[in-house]
Amino acid sequence: MRPRTWVLVLAAVFAALQVANVTGRASPDTKNYLSYALSLSGGSERGVAAATIDHVCAEKAAKARRDQRVDVVRFHRADPAERVGAECREREWRVVEPRLAAGQTDGHTVPYMTDRFMRIFEARPGYPAFLVPFVAALGVTWGLWAASVVIACAGGVLAFLVLRTMSVPVPLALTGQALYYVLPCGTTAMRPMTEGLLMALTLAAVWGCALVLRERRARAGLGLVAGSLLALFAVKHSQALFLGLCLAAAGALIAARRLRRGRPPGRGVRALAVVGLAGAVLTMVLARLLDYPSASDSVQDLLTGHFARPDREDPWPEFWRLQGSFWVEWLRRQAWEPLFVAALGAGAWGALRRGGAAGGFLVAAAFTGFLTQAAHPDINIWGERLIVLAWLLPVVGVPLLLEPVVPGRVALPAQGHADRARVSN
Repeated sequence: MRPRTWVLVLAAVFAALQVANVTGRASPDTKNYLSYALSLSGGSERGVAAATIDHVCAEKAAKARRDQRVDVVRFHRADPAERVGAECREREWRVVEPRLAAGQTDGHTVPYMTDRFMRIFEARPGYPAFLVPFVAALGVTWGLWAASVVIACAGGVLAFLVLRTMSVPVPLALTGQALYYVLPCGTTAMRPMTEGLLMALTLAAVWGCALVLRERRARAGLGLVAGSLLALFAVKHSQALFLGLCLAAAGALIAARRLRRGRPPGRGVRALAVVGLAGAVLTMVLARLLDYPSASDSVQDLLTGHFARPDREDPWPEFWRLQGSFWVEWLRRQAWEPLFVAALGAGAWGALRRGGAAGGFLVAAAFTGFLTQAAHPDINIWGERLIVLAWLLPVVGVPLLLEPVVPGRVALPAQGHADRARVSN
């Protein structure tokens, strides 16, 4: 089969496997994104609240049913789904109803919490806007599932495209696509949250970097990087800021290293550094103009339990103290289960040894996962999803590392020494 056929087969197999879990993927943030999407579809405030609460409680009821079926003590008891669903709906309306009656209806999200907290989600219209056609066509449950499948499959395809642009043989490029699906990237991308779209857009930016460094498609690559940063701003502006800064830093470091060795920095490297820096500056300017939540708001949200307690007068010393404790505990847990660290090491080795300058930009993009986690140093945060962008490093880096040991490599276009040199520029 042709490579594109194998890409579609892998995506189709992954999508088919996801039918086993159409429900049960929701996170605590899902209700905010879903209510935003339903509001964009033109629903009334109370209608949006009712549809969101019904979906959230149906998810909890389905989970309760599945859990009881395998509970060694309670598996023979009556199905708890109806009771759990009713209790959930009563509990959710008890929170939402008074806020609706009090007029807390200015934004697109259902007022589960204070205006100050909900502003965080009001500043993320990109993912809800992406959900709108799926939810409108398929309903809430299947619409969320289908949107997640599209996002997750697209991420795997982008991993394949990045590797092929870096002149990696087709079997290893397909390996990268498969790694995206089986590692936490695929699991997280299938959850109805922003992280799946963030990973896909970040991979699109990395693909743009690889295209720029091939020189023959520099304009298309720069447009792809700039477009990805713009889309990231709509999905989650902090990721646009982090990615822009990391791309600019990677470009500066690569240029400095080449200058020390008596080589020119290269037009592609300089252009990517400029686009990354411009994206970061533009993100800060737009966030200020649109009055998006600031870094101080984020720290207060973290330290006050989503503004449930009074603001800290001077939150930064507490934040840095928590930061230090968090990473000590994180490292302790990684030493206990070192798969993530080992995968990162292998991916970084492959990216930096075999990927040339494009590998350096890949490392920079993956580092945004650590920046996102550092901005929220909560060891108990749901699902370890914040650092998931770091898994992009082994997804692309491990196939690069394996390239010299793959037997029977067939010479294809853009795989010779001349093209390899262009990719490393």
